[in-house]
Amino acid sequence: MRGARPGSWRLRANDLPMAEDRIEQGPSGIRALRTRAADGLPVQARVAGDGGPAVLFVHGVGSTAAIWDAQLRAFAGTFRCAAVELRGNGASPDPDPSAVHRDGYAADVLAVADAIDAPRFHLVGCSLGGVVAFELWRRAPERIRSLTLVGSYARYPDGRTYADGIIRAVREAGSMEAFARARAPRLGLPPERLEETIAQMACKSVACYIAATEATWTADHRALLPAITVPVLVIVGEHDTVAPLPLAEEIARAVPGARLEVLPGAGHVANADRPEEFNAMLRAFLTALPE
Repeated sequence: MRGARPGSWRLRANDLPMAEDRIEQGPSGIRALRTRAADGLPVQARVAGDGGPAVLFVHGVGSTAAIWDAQLRAFAGTFRCAAVELRGNGASPDPDPSAVHRDGYAADVLAVADAIDAPRFHLVGCSLGGVVAFELWRRAPERIRSLTLVGSYARYPDGRTYADGIIRAVREAGSMEAFARARAPRLGLPPERLEETIAQMACKSVACYIAATEATWTADHRALLPAITVPVLVIVGEHDTVAPLPLAEEIARAVPGARLEVLPGAGHVANADRPEEFNAMLRAFLTALPE
């Protein structure tokens, strides 16, 4: 790790120099990592654990890396964990929206992997995070040890129309908070997670969220699936109406040897809706893999 230094916890990094990798100590053993992607944009991550195989977590379009905190705490004892803050997600200074795209997201993940000295890593992606996982497989398959895809899809049905509908709703809402309050209740999440979900969605700018929406719903990775040669776990929440079971089944059927699990009681963001059950599924998968 280059230039790693302890310091005080801050969620945002507007006033921090980004010339080198930097780690700051946070609560509950979670630390803040700051580095730069290959295109020069700043990248942040929440990290935990100092030994064992590396596991990188990638959030969805409406979340921030904090959505993985339960996983960081649960797996830090046996894995080196990093939850990547994708560019334009509200946790760091907004880039130009033109830099918010799938290639940029892949660059963010690789920058964090390099910063924690992880030439190969297990990748866990939720929704958009699964889309990023496919982009990484296209771009750098040699870096990936396994894939866990949560509430995701290889191609979203009529994704162009779906994205256009979201973009129209954001503009009509007038603010990300108003949009978040309308959209969050549709995600099938437990009632106690509603305000957290709204807060994570509302911290984004309209311009970057629109760019992220384009990146999230309009890709088609179906041709990649038969060529994936690492172990794959596909998890879908029982109550996920955004990326329901048939989309998970499509991935599991097409990827050789893929395993499909339905998480009872969970909605679209299964890792946050049912963290203990999700962690048990993920741990069983990861620990069964060869070193």
